[in-house]
Amino acid sequence: MSVEKILIIEDDPEIQEMLKQAFAREGWKLIQEMTGEGGLKSLENNGADCIILDIMLPGMDGLKALRKIREIDSSLPVILCTARGEEADIVAGLELGADDYVVKPYSPRVLAARIRAALRRKENSSSSQGSVKEKKIYKHGKLKIDIERHTAFFGDTPLDLFATEFAILAQFMSKPDIVFTRQKLITAIRGDDYPVTDRSIDVQIAGLRKKLKEAGEMIETVRSVGYRFKPGAV
Repeated sequence: MSVEKILIIEDDPEIQEMLKQAFAREGWKLIQEMTGEGGLKSLENNGADCIILDIMLPGMDGLKALRKIREIDSSLPVILCTARGEEADIVAGLELGADDYVVKPYSPRVLAARIRAALRRKENSSSSQGSVKEKKIYKHGKLKIDIERHTAFFGDTPLDLFATEFAILAQFMSKPDIVFTRQKLITAIRGDDYPVTDRSIDVQIAGLRKKLKEAGEMIETVRSVGYRFKPGAV
């Protein structure tokens, strides 16, 4: 069994040392970088299974680094860290494709739990893609999603979706007309008891609708409840 590589991009040496000690028993290989530029170079040279990314970095900040990371790998789990915890920072990170976020000061145990959850999702995604029993392609109108190839199209136009957006769309298209509360939706794609705010889900849905263009109308808001996918003629 291969050892998971966790890339930690954090400019505070005390936090780096704290995480090194806290994660000593996890069995992960830690790759620690102090700058966004160094983190990107490490990712390109060594790869990673999950990235912990501080927003407030010297030089290239975390949000700019996240854009570059998504150009390299659109499905790699990225957990953002922010000291301010302001909604604008969190929303910006989610819109750029972050999978999760933690607000400083955070508990190393909580962060470790988030990393384990991200690694499980990554492993489960790989396992489900290799399952011969799972239906792999869903199509509604001009909208088509291929689970195995991790591709989505509107007509002949490929859709550039982040990993979470892809997972949400796959969940919707596999169960049309089913109403999902925000919590049920996140549970379906990330597991039970995953901490999430309603705002986080709303941001992900808004981003997905925008990328789907006119097909975004298929994702309906059910007032005071959540969302559902309503196939139409689009």
